[in-house]
Amino acid sequence: MAGPAVLLLQLWLAVAVKVLPLAAAAPGCRRRCGNVTVRYPFGIGDARCHRGEGRGFRLDCDDSRRPPRLTVAGYGHEVVAISLPAAEATVLLNASRACYDDDDNRTSSRRRYDEHPMALNGSAFLFSSMKSKFVAIGCPDLAYFVDGGGYYVTGCMSVCRPSERALPGSCRGGDGCCQSNIPLGLDSYRPYIRSFGGRRQQQQGTTTFMANSTRCAYAFMVDAWWFWYAGSRFNRTGDFAVPVVLDWAIRDAPSCAAAAAAHACLSAHSVCLDSANGPGYVCNCSSGFQGNPYVLGGCQDVDECARSDLYPCYGVCVNTPGSHVCTCPNGRSGNATVQDGCNPKDEFTLALKAVTGVSIGVFLVLLACFSAYLGLQKRRMLKAKQRFFEQNGGLLLQQQLGSLASSGVSFKIFSEDEIKRATGSFDDARVLGRGGNGVVYRGVLVDGSTVAIKKSRVVDEKQLKEFSKEMLILSQINHRNVVKLLGCCLEVEVPMLVYEYVPNGSLHRYLHGSSEGMGEPMPAGERLRIAAESAHALAYMHSSASPPILHGDVKSANILLDGELAAKVSDFGASRLAPLDVAQVATLVQGTCGYLDPEYLLTCQLTCKSDVYSFAVVLLELLTGRKAFWPDGPDEDDTSLAFSFVTAVQGGRHQEIMDAHVRDKLGVEVLDDAAQLVIRCLSLAGEDRPTMKEVADKIEALRIRACRQ
Repeated sequence: MAGPAVLLLQLWLAVAVKVLPLAAAAPGCRRRCGNVTVRYPFGIGDARCHRGEGRGFRLDCDDSRRPPRLTVAGYGHEVVAISLPAAEATVLLNASRACYDDDDNRTSSRRRYDEHPMALNGSAFLFSSMKSKFVAIGCPDLAYFVDGGGYYVTGCMSVCRPSERALPGSCRGGDGCCQSNIPLGLDSYRPYIRSFGGRRQQQQGTTTFMANSTRCAYAFMVDAWWFWYAGSRFNRTGDFAVPVVLDWAIRDAPSCAAAAAAHACLSAHSVCLDSANGPGYVCNCSSGFQGNPYVLGGCQDVDECARSDLYPCYGVCVNTPGSHVCTCPNGRSGNATVQDGCNPKDEFTLALKAVTGVSIGVFLVLLACFSAYLGLQKRRMLKAKQRFFEQNGGLLLQQQLGSLASSGVSFKIFSEDEIKRATGSFDDARVLGRGGNGVVYRGVLVDGSTVAIKKSRVVDEKQLKEFSKEMLILSQINHRNVVKLLGCCLEVEVPMLVYEYVPNGSLHRYLHGSSEGMGEPMPAGERLRIAAESAHALAYMHSSASPPILHGDVKSANILLDGELAAKVSDFGASRLAPLDVAQVATLVQGTCGYLDPEYLLTCQLTCKSDVYSFAVVLLELLTGRKAFWPDGPDEDDTSLAFSFVTAVQGGRHQEIMDAHVRDKLGVEVLDDAAQLVIRCLSLAGEDRPTMKEVADKIEALRIRACRQ
């Protein structure tokens, strides 16, 4: 009599479990648009049907289209797929296009994102660095994109090769196609296409279109797998859209720990996982459950006994919450998960006893091994720290610093524990700034002194070989206009650097900030003084060591101002010792959009003259009060301060773009001489530019003349 009652109870519980997710969701919510299924936390239209006040979870469905079109409300991006387990969404984005005539003049373009860039900031989405890539098609062209702040992110150069000289592989930088990876945390995307020149060629007095070159170039973000599958068949022209993979997460809190009990994982059988791309978290059903972890009762038990293809059982199978039990029938024993694994008990009694004894012995051995493993963990950590210390050149650096102790060099090698205590275990509240090379934290040492600690993300193994040599040279730099390098930490995989703390912000904030700036325009004399101090600092770096020390990323944001508003050149994260031979030439484009040396962009060779070019842009910022790069300008070809100034000088209009305050105080002659100095520094060929010592002396002379007026 108990059998039917138990069966009825199990049937009622099964129905209740299946009804619970529907009851947890708002009634009447639409969950499908065309071929796309929309599951909570996403919802169509009504605020009851999605999570939060939007942030990308509210979707719109346009039923007037055939088929209906699903878009992200407030952003307008068409959604073609959403995955809860993978926390991904696929959207369609239009490609940017630029076409040219035989004279390399742009004839038409479609630059959808120049005025309205693909911006995800404020939403739950970020571009997927694992599944999306930036691709350029057409040659010869340079394609790149910038983020919401106008800073260069990544790009590539596509060149034309004759068909008989084609290289193996697909889209590797030649044959009219190139691609580059996308970094983590990217939430804004604005593409640019620039003609690299060379579409024309002269043959017997006539102009023809160069062989293998293309009249149109395209740049777009794209799903890497989709583009790989398209391969050589990708021959679209005109306007077209391609799929792009986005990562989404619940971004109300930076992590599961921060969200605590208030996280969005409502199902009783769900787990919270930190997002792999940017701050936030996602929810998954626990092992043995499936469904929607974002709604009450959404994760339902998987009946493994009904899935013999995935969970084979050749005995008695009993489903349990989150798992199942597979046993041999009565009177038999063995492994019921394999065919013929169950055998009669009475025939193997002695064997079973032997197996039991062996199992207990193995268990004891494993227990002893586990105890020994715990004891070895600490020693392994110490060995790892020692290995990193030696790998980063710590022994050699210690020996060399010991020999320099008598000369007054105060450079210190910090332990990892000291760095963690100084930064509060790298607390986000102590972040001073984030950049492409890493994060800078404000730290307080045991003696109470405040320092800036730079934690880099990655480092080239080739650079590690020269790291101790560079640290030894940088530790001896003692210039009042250079941020002092106080020490480093070598017990980690990527070395960390410790600098003196400069509290008064950057020159960029003083020139271009609003309420955070000085309040009044910086006097012309102060601008020339800061320019002269910065130039002397760079000249000192170029001449204080052999080979010279190259900065590599000179910009107004890397010139700090102390309490007396004295200039201090900072951020040697991109610094390098000048290469001694061709094999040591850097091949990774570094620097900031608007300050990049065009010769370095073509040759990938960093020189002292690269710093001269970048400093000339900083000098222009001081003289004009304008930013080095403004991608939102009304003229798409007038986004660079250097380019605008050179054009103005050629037309005799350079004084018109000077800051009015500077123009009134310095006078015509001083400004003309300053303009000629900038023009020399901005020469396309590095050999035509002056040295930093010449630049510093010239600015000092201009200061003296300006003071006498």
